[in-house]
Amino acid sequence: MAYDKFTILKSTAVPLPIENVDTDQIIPARFLKATKREGFGDNLFRDWRYNGDNTPKQDFVLNNPIYTGKILVGGKNFGSGSSREHAAWAVYDYGFRCVISSFFADIFKNNCLNVGVLPVQISPKFSEEIFSAIYDDPNTQIEVNLHEQTVTLLSTGSKESFEINGYKKENMLNGFDDIDYLQNIKSDIESFAESRPF
Repeated sequence: MAYDKFTILKSTAVPLPIENVDTDQIIPARFLKATKREGFGDNLFRDWRYNGDNTPKQDFVLNNPIYTGKILVGGKNFGSGSSREHAAWAVYDYGFRCVISSFFADIFKNNCLNVGVLPVQISPKFSEEIFSAIYDDPNTQIEVNLHEQTVTLLSTGSKESFEINGYKKENMLNGFDDIDYLQNIKSDIESFAESRPF
């Protein structure tokens, strides 16, 4: 498997209510030299997390110990800008398995789906409700159910559905990337090839 299967995720969340977060903010260009997916989490939001002398910026949410979890709740238009897949790698490598936002840039959204991060788009109203709940209680739990395609704020029972491409959904449920998917149907491909006239 390329990554862990995603079925139902119950977790606290980290709030980042900033709009138009682009991929250069998610992972600055100077950290794009590596070709493996490992190590990018250390530099997730690098310029927002650290001062020039590499000391943590105390007012940035990832440096605030009261906010933890495998879900990042972002502002509108999350992942805009250049198409670098390293941004999705950094989100995954840091430990997030789901990003919730009221709108995603398409390329970032697809890059997340390819590496095991579930991008969940919800309404602006529900997004504000989730932010408020987290700020009221950082221990607030959110349930993301991929089978049912729902997000539930467990403290109130508020729920919304989300859309996902059927192919990508099946891949995430199985922990597959595109190559894993092809390998899984290798026998079907071989059978089809054998049935074709030369």
